[in-house]
Formats: sequence, C-alpha cells, structure tokens
Amino acid sequence: MEALFERDLQIGSHVRMRGSRMMLGAVEEALSYRANTFMVYTGAPQNARRKPIGELRIPEAQALMEQNNIRQFVVHAPYLINLGNVQNPEIFRQSVTLLLWELERTKQMGSRVLILHPGAHVGAGIKAGIQSIAAGLNEALSVPSDVCVALETMAGKGSEIGSRFEELADIFDRVRYPDRLRICFDTCHVHDAGYDIKTNPEQTLAELDHYVGQKQIAVFHINDSKNERGSRKDRHANIGKGQIGAAALYRLVHDPGFPGVPRILETPWYPDPADPQKSLPPYRQEIAWLQSPQNCSAFLDTVSTSTVS
Repeated sequence: MEALFERDLQIGSHVRMRGSRMMLGAVEEALSYRANTFMVYTGAPQNARRKPIGELRIPEAQALMEQNNIRQFVVHAPYLINLGNVQNPEIFRQSVTLLLWELERTKQMGSRVLILHPGAHVGAGIKAGIQSIAAGLNEALSVPSDVCVALETMAGKGSEIGSRFEELADIFDRVRYPDRLRICFDTCHVHDAGYDIKTNPEQTLAELDHYVGQKQIAVFHINDSKNERGSRKDRHANIGKGQIGAAALYRLVHDPGFPGVPRILETPWYPDPADPQKSLPPYRQEIAWLQSPQNCSAFLDTVSTSTVS
C-alpha cells in the first residue's frame, strides 16, 4: 500500500450550510471531521431558494479555511437543474438560468468547481438529451468565469445521461468551452452503471481516459454501493459496507495520478447507538481510515465489525 500513498491527499465530505452560520458553519463541520477539503450546496439541493450571497458569511469562512490550511472546496449544483429536458422548454430555460446563478455564487464563495448532474432526456432519447445538455452548457459557459462545471458520472437511473463514458465524451465534443468543462467521478455511480471498479479500478480509469481524458477529473465522490454492479440504482453505502469494498476505494483515493484532486465522501449517516432516533455522520471515522496506509490496514482488518453500517 505504501507505494500507492498520495502525500498531498485532499479528502473531506459533504457538509451542510444552514442556519445563521451558513458557510462558516460548513467549514467548522469539515474541521470537526479533520477534513482538509469539503463539498457544499449553496442552498437546499431540491429547490432554488437561496439566501443572498451577503448572508453566507463568506469572509469569516474563508478566514477560517486559511487558518486551517484548507486550500480548496467544491460546490454541488441543485438537483432540479435538467439541461437534458427537451420535452419542456420552460424547464430547460429555468435550468440554464439557475446554472448561471450557481456559477456566480460558486465564484463568490471562492470555489472553482461546480458539480452538475448532466441531465435526463425524459423520453426524448439519449441523442436529443445530449444535444440539449451541450446547448445549455454552451449558453451558461459563454459568460466568462474561472469556475468550471464538473459533469458527474451517473448510475443510469431512468433516462439519466452520463452513465456511460461515451455519453460524457459526446457532450465534451459539442461544448465550445472545453477549458470550462471537467468530470466528477462518483465511485458508486460508476459501479452501478456497470464498470468494474471493485477488481480493476485502474482499467476503469483507463477507459475514462480513452473517451474523455483522466486529466479532466476535477473531483472524486468516494462512496461504496449497496447494489450489485450494473444495477443502475444509485444507493450509497459506507466505506467497506457495500459491493465495491474498502480495498478498491482505498486504491482510488490514493491513486498518485490525481495529486490535489478532492476526494469527497457522501456516505450515509448511521443510527446513534445511544439514541436510535438520531443519526451520526461517519465522516471523521472514514476520513481517518482512508488518510494513511496504517489506518486503512487496521480498518480492513476490522471492517466487518465496525459501528458504521
């Protein structure tokens, strides 16, 4: 394992921006997990309601990040953006408008990466959906910015686009601003889409490299999967508690070919042993397990009896 260990490892988790502390609270949550990067939504991911940028406590959050050597973080766009919807022009138009808004908010917060689900064709077919996604991206990215859009690899539920690397490559080929387009590699999604990252993660990365280029990966989502490979279901599991397994995820986390690329955990919370009505975040434990060969070796020896489930 030592040969694979990446010494500039950027690892964190999804954290919440809520209440009066907003982005400052998000940074504090990340620090409580001993993370050195994190992912945040600029508001609830299920809707477009957003607080004014001046209420997010950005200067205080950035000062706390600097004090603790957090050099970067990533933002995730809301789920309701669907650039692939050619069936409803109003939804497409709203999606472009919201994407432009999120790009500006991401810039104001100090991140350079906005993660985006490519979209779903809702019955119009993959080709039409890809054309629509590219058109929406071309419009949004025509506004100058140093923020890039990282298209997330998808599991393939329903009419989702982006579960195959060829589909992502087709989008890249149609977008006129390739310097503003990147990839978010989600391990659960890639597994559920049918790629074998359990036994051969390097081959899966080589296939992505063939179609899009490994250098396009701007962020990893590190999640185990509750499903068999190819299930197309997208149900995250805790590290070592799913069908991918801790060993393969460790290899991806420490792949030396991605120095400085954030690894973000989105694994499920687990019931509080003292109060089953409450849930606890697994991120401090999972980050510790993945940060070093020694920690992960101990984790692999005990994963079957871990309290994280």
